[in-house]
Amino acid sequence: MKPVLSMLGRYALTLTVVVLAALVAFQVWRSYERTPWTRDGHVRADVVRVSTDVGGLVTQVMVHDNQTVSAGQVLIVLDRPRITAAIERADAAIAQARAELEQARREARRDRALGDLVAAETREQNAAKVSTLEAVLKSALAERNVASVDMHRTEIRATVAGVITNLDIHPGDYLAAGAQAMALVDTASLRIEGYFEETKLNRVAIGDRARIRLMGDEAEITGHVESIAAAIDDDQRGQAHNLLPTVAPTFSWVRLAQRIPVRVHIDHVPPGTRLIAGRTATVEIIPDSERIATPDTPKVRS
Repeated sequence: MKPVLSMLGRYALTLTVVVLAALVAFQVWRSYERTPWTRDGHVRADVVRVSTDVGGLVTQVMVHDNQTVSAGQVLIVLDRPRITAAIERADAAIAQARAELEQARREARRDRALGDLVAAETREQNAAKVSTLEAVLKSALAERNVASVDMHRTEIRATVAGVITNLDIHPGDYLAAGAQAMALVDTASLRIEGYFEETKLNRVAIGDRARIRLMGDEAEITGHVESIAAAIDDDQRGQAHNLLPTVAPTFSWVRLAQRIPVRVHIDHVPPGTRLIAGRTATVEIIPDSERIATPDTPKVRS
């Protein structure tokens, strides 16, 4: 009898362990399937492509790579002699136009004073000359303004506060108009973007709290869901030359869930954490329990 009871006891213990393991595995699987979290997250930031619309030789580079700068700080100074000469030419043209205009106005006033002693055609010609010279003066003043703007823009300044990166320009280099001189990372725009499977989006709402861990960093960053992407690219559809849609003729029965970008605003960063745009992050969303309990009346918070 004792051997039978001993064997039944072993079976019961084994069965209990298997049931407990199955329950734990089920809970882990359910948590994995239902909890909105992803390891496909990244630190992102807006990047300003620092360039200029005035070409010229670089005379001074006022910053170095990976330097923190403030908005309005001078980054690069371009050569100015050509623009200085343009301003001088514009000043001379303005002076000439003003002198000629003043002479034409005196002639027009004289014609009006003489009345019928001056031919009507001459009066009309002198009046037209005044109008023409007024237009010439306006054009010269405009050229002077353009030269002044160009002179001001020989100093390339930071438009936002941030960090300089990818600096590869030196004094003596020629910077063409529109060419990118460096990149400026806008630190005020640092954020986390997580790419969540579409099957988990029904448990994500704007305003939900978020926990973020960067790869290689144990510190926990906290934030909240700021927005959810409105669209992603449809890889099953294209466009033909006649503007008709081109739809893939085959359909795979095994479909992977699309990943939708979710933007997370950063609320708190632990000291010593380096928010470098491009770093990999694990993002976990903490759904609003009240909203989840009443799925028929979704609540979106701002």
